[in-house]
Amino acid sequence: MKFKVEEAVLKSGVKIIFASVNGIDNTRSSDEWQELRTKRLRELYELYKDLDVHSDPILEGFNILHDNVGVKRRKNIPASENLIRLLVKRGDMPYIGLAVDIYNLISLESKLALGAHDIDKTEGDVILRFTDGTERFVPIGQTEPVPVAPHEYCYCDSSNEVLCRLEIRQVNKTAVGETAKNVFYIVQGNEATPNELLTDTAQRIIDLTTRYCGGSGQIIVPEVV
Repeated sequence: MKFKVEEAVLKSGVKIIFASVNGIDNTRSSDEWQELRTKRLRELYELYKDLDVHSDPILEGFNILHDNVGVKRRKNIPASENLIRLLVKRGDMPYIGLAVDIYNLISLESKLALGAHDIDKTEGDVILRFTDGTERFVPIGQTEPVPVAPHEYCYCDSSNEVLCRLEIRQVNKTAVGETAKNVFYIVQGNEATPNELLTDTAQRIIDLTTRYCGGSGQIIVPEVV
């Protein structure tokens, strides 16, 4: 599997790196993780409860990125902003599974847009590119394809199927469930994001995932096409 990104997407302001972890056990439970999770969510709630997201350079950077590509703000709340809103509203985060729980916490910490996908359900290579409207897209929670607008940056596999629309909506096809063994991670920033933050975040995903789910990981810099 190769990871690629269109140069035009980079020029729009997207910053992107990938990570992969192979050989995980996503059925594990860990008292140590639950203790860490509880502590960090409490700390992050206190950090974010009075936050004006539009005053934060990284969070607002995703909205500016959407402006750059003609995506309306109101209907397209960036993924990390949405997670923060959810945490502030509930004081907690829903638990989906260990691997997903780990990267959600890291997204809250870093304010970056993260996503996880089952490698074994991905067809061919992965490319971050602008859409042309012919792509197949079945978002999580839906059973039928929905239209894809042209000129949105999306992560697609070699079958012309969208795996993640913008950094907002992932899909049923490659969702990371209990049976997932091999996972790749999207680590996306914007023009306000230091490059080191992307690399450090990708490494933190690898470190925490291998600690609690096992496996081995690597950071992947995509080929520019």
